[in-house]
Order: sequence, then C-alpha cells, then structure tokens
Amino acid sequence: MKNPMLEVVSLLLEKLLLISNFTLFSSGATGEDKGRNSFYETSSFHRGDVLEVPRTHLTHYGIYLGDNRVAHMMPDILLALTDDMGRTQKVVSNKRLILGVIVRVASIRVDTVEDFAYGANILVNHLDESLQKKALLNEEVARRAEKLLGFTPYSLLWNNCEHFVTYCRYGTPISPQSDKFCETVKIIIRDQRSVLASAVLGLASIVCTGLVSYTTLPAIFIPFFLWMAG
Repeated sequence: MKNPMLEVVSLLLEKLLLISNFTLFSSGATGEDKGRNSFYETSSFHRGDVLEVPRTHLTHYGIYLGDNRVAHMMPDILLALTDDMGRTQKVVSNKRLILGVIVRVASIRVDTVEDFAYGANILVNHLDESLQKKALLNEEVARRAEKLLGFTPYSLLWNNCEHFVTYCRYGTPISPQSDKFCETVKIIIRDQRSVLASAVLGLASIVCTGLVSYTTLPAIFIPFFLWMAG
C-alpha cells in the first residue's frame, strides 16, 4: 500500500526539479534552429553507444542505434491527446515537452542525431567513466533500447532519459542527476534555518489572514515535519 505522505513529497520534489530546470526547456527555441542546421559526424559512433547532450542544468541521453538513429526517452503531451502517429512522430517541441513532463507521459522514440542533439555538442559513452561501471556489449545495449521503444510513464525523479540509458547500458536504471537533486533538497531540509524560516512565514500568514485552517495547519505542520526530518 502506497504511503500518501511519500507520494506528496515525491510530487513536490518533481515539481521543484521541473521549476529549477525550466530554463533548460524555455531556452530551446534557438536550439531547434541550430539542430536543423547542424551536421554531426556519425562515423565515429557505434551501435549501442550512449550519446550525451549537456544542457543548461540537465543532460539528455540516448542510445545510438546506427544509421543516424538515436533511441531516447522524450516527454510529450500529444501522447495523452492523440493516437495519430503522424503527429506524435514529429520532432517534440518545447511546449509539448514541458506539458509532457507535467502530465508524466513520454515515449522511447527514434530520432535522427541532429534532432536528438538540437545543435549541442555530443559526448560518447561519458557515463562509463563518470559512473565507473562495466558496460554490456554494444549489441545487447542497442537491443535493449529497441525492445523498450514505445509509450512509457515519465518521472523526473524515478523514470527519465538517464534511467533508460543506464538500464540499457549497465542493466540497472539509475540517475545521478536525480540523486544529486534529492541530496540538495535533503541538505536544505536538514538545515535548521529552514525550520525557522517556515515558522516565520507561517506566523506571518496567520497574522495577515487570521486563524483559518488553510493557513494555520500548514503553519504548524510544515515546521514540525522539517524539524522531525532534520
């Protein structure tokens, strides 16, 4: 049985992660034009390689399948609105991506290297070094990616593009990016100044709005939970 409190905390963490990285998505307009005009030398890529595209705050990952094709996980609101393959197979715009993240729908899809990278530089198998994990054989990596093609639930914390490629490459879905964000949130929660700040804000809201349930209860319980967590 799921714990409602854990679900609420998970949801809040995901929204914080989305907000903290909003510039990643909102700055993509010029990237779309760059992606269309960029040329990538794919002769050095091998089937099963992990392609890594650094962004402003996050890094996007995909698995190279050969013949200028990349399998990667992309949030897309259209997947929840239509079954028209002609529309959903088009390159995912920033608006479709952001709304897809919010409603938590995505697909593992195949795009060209140019559409995958959006004009950014590409790192190849950089995760092998940063994670210090032994990779599976490249053909096995590519086959795993191909088997997962299609619709999938999406979560910034628990099921993102990094989870997809690490499962394919190493056999275990992990996301150091999400782990780092959660550790940062833990540090903030454990800082006793957060308790004091939340208590002050709670008292200020009570003074401004009076003793009503929608301000009084948060004013009491938020500092209490922060104190207990710390």
